[in-house]
Amino acid sequence: MIQFILNNQVIKTTANAGITLLDFIREHQQLKGTKIGCREGDCGACTVLIGEQKNGSLSYQSITSCISPLGNTNGKHIVTVEGINLPKELNTVQKAMADNYATQCGFCTPGFVVSMTGYALDSKQTTSCNDAISGNICRCTGYKSIEKAGFEIEQKLQQKDKNLQIDWLIKEGFIPNYFETIPEKLAQIQPKVFEKTGIKVANGTDIYVQHADKMAEEDVHLLTDKNALKEISFTEGVCTLGANTTVTEIAESKQLQTLFPKLKQFLKLVSSEQIRNMGTIGGNFVNASPIGDMSIFFLALNSMVTIQKEDGNTRQIPFQEFHQDYKKYDLHEGEILQSIQFKVPQAEDFFNFEKVSKRTHLDIASVNSAGRITLKNNTITDAHFSLGGVAAIPKYLSNTNAFLIGKTINSETIKEAETILQSEISPISDVRGTADYKRLLARQLFFAHFLELFPNQVELKKLIAQ
Repeated sequence: MIQFILNNQVIKTTANAGITLLDFIREHQQLKGTKIGCREGDCGACTVLIGEQKNGSLSYQSITSCISPLGNTNGKHIVTVEGINLPKELNTVQKAMADNYATQCGFCTPGFVVSMTGYALDSKQTTSCNDAISGNICRCTGYKSIEKAGFEIEQKLQQKDKNLQIDWLIKEGFIPNYFETIPEKLAQIQPKVFEKTGIKVANGTDIYVQHADKMAEEDVHLLTDKNALKEISFTEGVCTLGANTTVTEIAESKQLQTLFPKLKQFLKLVSSEQIRNMGTIGGNFVNASPIGDMSIFFLALNSMVTIQKEDGNTRQIPFQEFHQDYKKYDLHEGEILQSIQFKVPQAEDFFNFEKVSKRTHLDIASVNSAGRITLKNNTITDAHFSLGGVAAIPKYLSNTNAFLIGKTINSETIKEAETILQSEISPISDVRGTADYKRLLARQLFFAHFLELFPNQVELKKLIAQ
């Protein structure tokens, strides 16, 4: 029996673990404030908060419930818009929205309010309130009024007592007082131990977009709470990330931020706040999309993947060999991705990530690219470039990389390498652009890596000169 807390109520249910959390909330619990919008995780109308114990304290994140399996609530606290209402007045976030005229038809408003409340509950608050609503879409207001509400909330939260966070938020009217009882209630419930049978699902951000109705009727083998698959570790110059590590967890890792100073800037290009909170790197890899952002990122780090067999033994292969053909990859029956490893960048290593899509944020790439170069005395001693959207699989540019080794950084070298790059790719025309357009983007993004990393050695005019 699945057990969790929904707002202030302990839930014990025999419902199929594979149904969406959204459908359980609306149809089983009749809480209609969580809206059905796109059912693809794009619009944010179905946003809820999920709270779980981490490092001795209760941590909350926003997620899109339309593509989240019910089973992933097991042992956690789920908060809908009804769960943040105060008895006789608007809470602080709701009042900020009303005072700034930040709602019109009201359909999207619950999602915005929940996301903003999630921001208030975030003890770190390393982003802005308006970043927290990056996955919420409004079709009425034009956003400026919503942004003003966000700025007002940020100002109020500057006074927050982080040592007594829940008490302060209750006192200031952000959340109702039952929140202070949740840790004790969570400690008393007994979460179900799931069978290791059925379709393997982590957080469902891809499979539930395509097959939510099917998953509602299937047995699911839930992977999201396998802590052994979530660890980020550093040993003997190698970084290992468990396959269940989310994009948010990568972005918030202080060690990874040190290694990649622009890490947050890079990862802000990857989907929305809610999806980054859910999406795992293993899920991105086995989605096997030719434009998977995290696949492109880790290909350029010359990574290795560890695959766990059904009997617990493991095997390891270069990540560039994992994707074999369109939507095909090297996983045998009963195997799961365990982790991905890469050598920690040193002072002579340079890394960059680029992405072009129809929208700057919250969109699937037309073409994305990453590159890692090792440089000694202006000579390239190692090179690893990758491109997405230009082949049937995320493309590791073997020939281009081999050509660059031993060369010096200058415009002529880069132009010659780009010629080789064009011979390695085979883009097709689709809804994200024509084949010619994607070839142009591949060229521009390849150049962009060098312009970003070596601005004093590369001139744009020389690169684009015919």
